[in-house]
Amino acid sequence: MSVLLPNMADFDTIYELEDEEDEHVVSEEHLPRYCPEPVVMRGAGHITVFGLSNRFDTEFPSVLTGKVAPEEFKTSISRLNACLKKNLPVNVKWLLCGCLCCCCTVGCSLWPVICLNKRTRRSIHKLLEWENNRLYHKLGLHWKLSKRKCESSNMMEYVILIDFLPKYPIFRPD
Repeated sequence: MSVLLPNMADFDTIYELEDEEDEHVVSEEHLPRYCPEPVVMRGAGHITVFGLSNRFDTEFPSVLTGKVAPEEFKTSISRLNACLKKNLPVNVKWLLCGCLCCCCTVGCSLWPVICLNKRTRRSIHKLLEWENNRLYHKLGLHWKLSKRKCESSNMMEYVILIDFLPKYPIFRPD
C-alpha cells in the first residue's frame, strides 16, 4: 500500500482563495428596480403660455397616500402656484404686446416673453429642487417639471412628475 505525500516544494506556497461571493456581485444597473410609475400632475389653470399652465390642482393624489402628508403636498403645490401667479401675468402681457407688434418687428417682439417664460421655468425648477432637498428626497420622492405631449393634440405642455426613487434590495433574491 502506498501513501501519497504532498510535494514539499508546494508546502510553503501561499495561494489566494477565490471568494465565491465575488461571483454574485452585480452592478446596480442590473438590479431590479422596485418603484411604481411616476405620478403626473397636469396644469389645471385656464391660461397656458408656451405650455406652462397658470396653476396646478391642490387635490391630493391617492397614489401618494402613506408617502407624504396631504398638508405637505398642498403646501408644496401652493408654493408652486404662488410662483406661477407672480410670473405668468407678466408673461401674458408681454405675449399680447409681442403679438401686436410682431408684424412690425419681424417676430423680434416675442423674444421678451420667451425669455420671461424661461425665467419662470427656471424659478419653478429651483423651487422644486428646494422642496426635494427639504422634504421629498427623504421620503423617497423626486418632483420635477417635465415637458410632455398633450393627450388631446400634438401640443406640448409642462407637467409636474413625482417620481418614486428606486429601492434596491439589500439581499439578492434567489
